[in-house]
Amino acid sequence: MSAARPRLSREVVSSPAFAADADVDLPPSSILALPETVVQFGTGAFLRGFADYFIDDANRRGAFGGSIVAVSSTGSSRDAVLNEQDGLFTLAIQGLDRGEARRRYRVISSISRALSASDDWDAVLALARDPALRVAISNTTEVGIALDDTDSFDANPPRSFPGKLTRFLHERAVHFDFDVARGIIVLPCELIEDNGTTLRTIVHQLARKWRLGDRFGDWLTAAVDFRNTLVDRIVPGALPREESRRIERTLGYRDGMITACESYALFAIQGDEAFRARLGFGDDARIVVAPDIRPYRERKVRVLNGGHTIAVPVALLAGLETVHEATDDVLVGQFMRRAILDEIVPSLDVPDAEPFARDVLQRFANPYIRHALIDITLHATTKMRVRVVPSIVQYAQRIGQAPESLAFGFAAYLAFMRGEIQVERRAAGLPVPDDREGDRIREAWTRVEHGAESALREFARSVCADSTMWGTDLSKVRGWCDLVSDNLLRIVEYGMRPALEQHLGVSTSI
Repeated sequence: MSAARPRLSREVVSSPAFAADADVDLPPSSILALPETVVQFGTGAFLRGFADYFIDDANRRGAFGGSIVAVSSTGSSRDAVLNEQDGLFTLAIQGLDRGEARRRYRVISSISRALSASDDWDAVLALARDPALRVAISNTTEVGIALDDTDSFDANPPRSFPGKLTRFLHERAVHFDFDVARGIIVLPCELIEDNGTTLRTIVHQLARKWRLGDRFGDWLTAAVDFRNTLVDRIVPGALPREESRRIERTLGYRDGMITACESYALFAIQGDEAFRARLGFGDDARIVVAPDIRPYRERKVRVLNGGHTIAVPVALLAGLETVHEATDDVLVGQFMRRAILDEIVPSLDVPDAEPFARDVLQRFANPYIRHALIDITLHATTKMRVRVVPSIVQYAQRIGQAPESLAFGFAAYLAFMRGEIQVERRAAGLPVPDDREGDRIREAWTRVEHGAESALREFARSVCADSTMWGTDLSKVRGWCDLVSDNLLRIVEYGMRPALEQHLGVSTSI
């Protein structure tokens, strides 16, 4: 049956017969061939459900009038699928609307084409020479914005994202003889503090290291506008194949790039009203342009992302698979609420932290979003440092004691890093997200004598004291190491659920 359904394409969405029957929000034909004005480094689900959605929305309103060229760097083959579908994909926007579950489908048409950096770097550089280009967007995860000292200007392409961007910008500067009018706005969507400032610093460092000249350095300063941003929308990874097929049956066409997201979205960008006007797609109430976006970032990263990060190992070791299941679970859900409301929120000094946190818990409970817990473990150690450790330290400073639920979640993270779940997934042929920074913890587990309490306590203490890993010595937080060690012992000896019952005080099974 599925073979009889057409593949999503411009021809399909432009067909009056199809439009008459389709239960999907189709793009008007007037926006299907707009000039290419945005380069997007990344083709993953988040950018498709976030930046691509915002630009599609602005195009439909007649506010932007530009399309995106998406550049893939991971060898995922998403570029090929997007090109087969003329850059189109379906976004399933789903969540609770006034307490009622609601799902709607929309064909996003903001991508004109996709390029593979590894297979067609020359085409990427050709894009740099396009006079219409005015914005660059990226999302390469927290570890993507980092200086790679071994990267090379002459590589085809440079290995790192900052290396690719530096080479791209140099191509543009030279082609237009360093005309500042041909500069662009750069909007990194990676969840690191001061992401635009950090990326700008690395690009300038590479320009000096690669000896690209003073004219290029001056052009970067005058013409390339790096902006700090904060992004907030839950966009899970790839949908299970059966769910995609069910959606395809509903919509009447095949789509190899169906993307799901929640209804909520917030895009905070550092700037003023003049910048908003220059951006072109900033006329949206969900796009906040403000001189200081740090409160938005702090609130979101610590509450939503930190809540994810601290709860995921607990939920995985409790046998759960999705964020929704974790929120619904009688034990894990209670742990999540306690960690967020009783410990993360009191550690913050930002406006509306508690109302935001309660909204986040409702968003986690979204029955439509199948956000796989295992996907959130990508770069889990980096996420723990960036998203959770500041809450641990600041809670202890404010309250005068270590946060008990964050300590339990940290112990669960250590237990998860022992690797049993990862081994089982690999044996079943399932992917295991990368976490290279966690290698030291996995290696340290191999030296822990099985069942020896003293060895487990020393292991926990040494990990907590690793200031290189965490940016601070957590063993100096009064009572922290004892809480982590006690919880780790219970998790290892009795299993997650009995240990969690003990922590929550809902059972005396231990």
